[in-house]
Amino acid sequence: MPDERNRSFDDLVAEGASVPTEGWDFSWFEGRATEARPSWGYAVSTAERLGRADAALDVQTGGGEVLDFALAEAARRPPLTVATEGWPPNVARATALLRPRGVAVVASPEDAPLPFADGTFDLVVSRHPVEARWAEIARVLENGGTYFAQHVGPGSVYELVEYFLGPQPEERRNARHPDRERRDAEAAGLEIVDLRAERLRMEFYDIAAVVHFLRKVIWIVPGFTVEAYLPQLRALHERIEAEGAFVAHSTRHLFEARKPGTSRTP
Repeated sequence: MPDERNRSFDDLVAEGASVPTEGWDFSWFEGRATEARPSWGYAVSTAERLGRADAALDVQTGGGEVLDFALAEAARRPPLTVATEGWPPNVARATALLRPRGVAVVASPEDAPLPFADGTFDLVVSRHPVEARWAEIARVLENGGTYFAQHVGPGSVYELVEYFLGPQPEERRNARHPDRERRDAEAAGLEIVDLRAERLRMEFYDIAAVVHFLRKVIWIVPGFTVEAYLPQLRALHERIEAEGAFVAHSTRHLFEARKPGTSRTP
């Protein structure tokens, strides 16, 4: 990791505040922060399923980076692949990245119905959706179709959340609990094929990484700005310099669900 001890708090905060936040490319964090990856290898597993699909949808694709990787690794590309995204800068980024692979990117707000006919897709995938809208997922899947996704779990990065916001109510901490999501998926008519959860270590080596992370992953500290949290940022900078990396833990769960019935796809 780079030696940032000789750089001032102001310089580091300014750097973290200036890095573009579009897309889900986290390469800027190399040497500044680390996060362990789930054992199931979501992108590679998605590639395997794309290689068997005929009509695939990636919900909330971000900048399209994960889908781009998965399509590059797939044994074959589905004849139809579509992605949705709600944030305009990401729509443009994903379109530029995915169009060469024949993927149509559709601008669609996260809380709107999916703009597709019933039973359009035999595979729906998503990495870290803001919310899994189970009724819509079930509606656009054909009978026998699969939903395969990696979700953010309960209490994810709560060491950082509670550093800035203080103790949080249990309702917020457990809002993404896999047991709750299982019940919601089943209520929408889906059958759970696989559900696994892991807790993963994260380390932030400088305050620039913290600032950029909170700007990029906006649900960690909603409404975060440097100005609003300047005293906490300065104190955390001094803590990192004195004690080393700030340690937090992300939570992730893998979902594989199936819509009952016989697929029309051979």
